[in-house]
Amino acid sequence: MTKERKQPGKSGTARRKPTDPRVQTSGAKAEKFLDQVANRGARLAVTDYWLVVLASIVLAIFGVIMVQSSASVEAIAAGRNGFTVALSQAMFAVVGIGCMLVMQFIKPDSLKKLAWPSVIAAFVLLFLVAFTGLGHTVLGNRNWIKIGGFGLQPSEFAKLALAVFAAFMLEKKQHMLSDVKHLLVPVVAPVGIAILGLVLIGKDVGTALVLIMIIGTAMFLGGMRMKWILALAAVGFVGLAVAVMGSSNRRGRILAWLNIECGVDDQCYQSKMGLHAFASGGWFGVGPGQSRMKWSYVPEAQNDFIFSILGEEFGLIGVLFVLALFTVLAIAMYRIAARAADLYTKVLMGCLMAWIIGQTFVNLGTVTGVLPVIGVPLPFISSGGSAMLAVMLAMGFVLSSARAQKLELLKAEAPVAVEKPSTHE
Repeated sequence: MTKERKQPGKSGTARRKPTDPRVQTSGAKAEKFLDQVANRGARLAVTDYWLVVLASIVLAIFGVIMVQSSASVEAIAAGRNGFTVALSQAMFAVVGIGCMLVMQFIKPDSLKKLAWPSVIAAFVLLFLVAFTGLGHTVLGNRNWIKIGGFGLQPSEFAKLALAVFAAFMLEKKQHMLSDVKHLLVPVVAPVGIAILGLVLIGKDVGTALVLIMIIGTAMFLGGMRMKWILALAAVGFVGLAVAVMGSSNRRGRILAWLNIECGVDDQCYQSKMGLHAFASGGWFGVGPGQSRMKWSYVPEAQNDFIFSILGEEFGLIGVLFVLALFTVLAIAMYRIAARAADLYTKVLMGCLMAWIIGQTFVNLGTVTGVLPVIGVPLPFISSGGSAMLAVMLAMGFVLSSARAQKLELLKAEAPVAVEKPSTHE
């Protein structure tokens, strides 16, 4: 009687195949790669947080220094203390920085609840400026409201209110954005058009241009097709053209920019002096506070043309330093938007970038003669308490989102403690 040989694999007891070491190696590599990605994401989130903090504070401080330098001569000529304007700017900068640092501890979900109240407040204030005796005209623009000795420029805060409102509404309606009417209502109409119209009634074309950029960015990030965006842009710029041509002063500025006619008031003068200030700076500038063009040669040296004084005093090196700070701020805001999982943060970061970075480019274009003089201040740097406070509040919204992302990624990166089972004898 012969015994049957047991074929391998057919016995009653299955033999366990040894695990392929290559599979174990590839699994370990994948886990290590994911850990590296998580660690890198957390490091970038922390980096972006600090970039926003430091760039904002340095730009604000540099702005106070430039306001002191450029505004002191005009203040003394008017019989006032030479430090008056700079001290006012410093006060708003300190308040703004404080608000920014406090806002970082407020969760984005809480801040977005300010969307409706802020846009209603902006509309009311702009209405009071346009149609009541509280509104005041400064340098041809009716964009100030004065109560007693207190003055405020509501159009600066309207930029922030519109950005927050657009982000909030687009997120709330994100499942319906494939229909263009849900994109337009209520961000473009009636809210956007109402705020834009009130600003144009006050003849503030520069702010109207920035508001159009904010609305256009919100529509783009909301998924609007390019043909609709171009159509809206065309309507907006036609409205701006009508506002410009309806003012002899602004029409003269356009003609001066095109080198057609400088007019009786020599409207080419401001641009020429601004370029002359730049040319005087050279590589390293004439030194802090040593500008010669601020002695009533460059009109509005502390406001729209402060960048020309900066170029004269600090030269090309100083100009590149300031541009580098704005670039750092833009990169940090872009990466915060790219990491965001929610539409609100993406749209809000995009709208704030369109406002701050877009307005910076418009100001630089004005000072260098690439664009006509339209009266747009340089964020953080130009004189103006309302502008300083508004832009620092915007940085507060950015910092809130940056901190929330930082904490979330650091929490995900932290190792989870596993309790060992207790053994009883």
